[in-house]
Amino acid sequence: MTDSMSLTAPGVGHPVRARIRWAQNGVAWGFLAPYLLLFGLFWLYPITDALWLMLHDTRQQPALWAPLSNLSRLWSDPMLWTALRNTLLIILLQVPFMLLLATALAVALASPNLRWRALHRFALFVPVVVGEVAYAALFRLLFNDQFGAVNQWLTSLGVGPVEWLNSPHGATAVIAIALTWRWTGYNAILLLAGVQQIPADLYEAARLDGASRWQQFWFITLPRLKNVLLFCMVLSLIGTLQLYAEPALITSGGPGDATLTLSLYMYRQGFRMFDFGYSAMVAWLIVLLAVLGALIQFKLVGRED
Repeated sequence: MTDSMSLTAPGVGHPVRARIRWAQNGVAWGFLAPYLLLFGLFWLYPITDALWLMLHDTRQQPALWAPLSNLSRLWSDPMLWTALRNTLLIILLQVPFMLLLATALAVALASPNLRWRALHRFALFVPVVVGEVAYAALFRLLFNDQFGAVNQWLTSLGVGPVEWLNSPHGATAVIAIALTWRWTGYNAILLLAGVQQIPADLYEAARLDGASRWQQFWFITLPRLKNVLLFCMVLSLIGTLQLYAEPALITSGGPGDATLTLSLYMYRQGFRMFDFGYSAMVAWLIVLLAVLGALIQFKLVGRED
């Protein structure tokens, strides 16, 4: 009681409360300091440095201030357009199929008749935690044109061997298959969380009205999953625009430039050609495309019915 009165006494309480507030703020800033340090070092500094670099011509030293130089190179660089076309092709081939498969798996995992549900969820999530180098080596072996297991299986079916890694279409298909294998389970787990939030009463009422399972999925499950699907679509779009590991480790961007993606091209410009200014411009192009794609998806899918 005495302490409380002393804190609120005129001329005495305010300085004491101020010191306590400063101490509390100091503790909070002390806990935040490691995060802020890492945030500034590994997030804020690279972004600002990339902004500075893309406004300079770094092909000469010291770098020359040329704000429009790298931007004008974007329009006249045929290799950049090849990388952009390849990236968009992989997005169109892989993302819709992966989300369709993930939705089907999420509905199956939510079924009350499914046994060993936890084991199935674990098995679906395993590809996400597998190292990129390990699974890339596995896919190179599986889809090897001469002795790969996939071609041996196709030959046994009478389909004949396919040039997976030595043809443009085959290499693009391998990248799309690898991405689907790696990320379908992750998206299925996200969608499963959405399926489990749908009230069971809706399905019970639909069954009483004579709705089939397909009608229940189409008129209840799918509309209720719209926001989760939108979230998965945006994540998949951003992730595929940043696609680097699979084309670098499985196909090395080839054959030719058939699987050269924007991120792989950005890496080559920066760390092979040492043209960091143009590499930073490509990086900001990827950011712009990701923002634009996300806004379009929000506009088309996220609008109110």
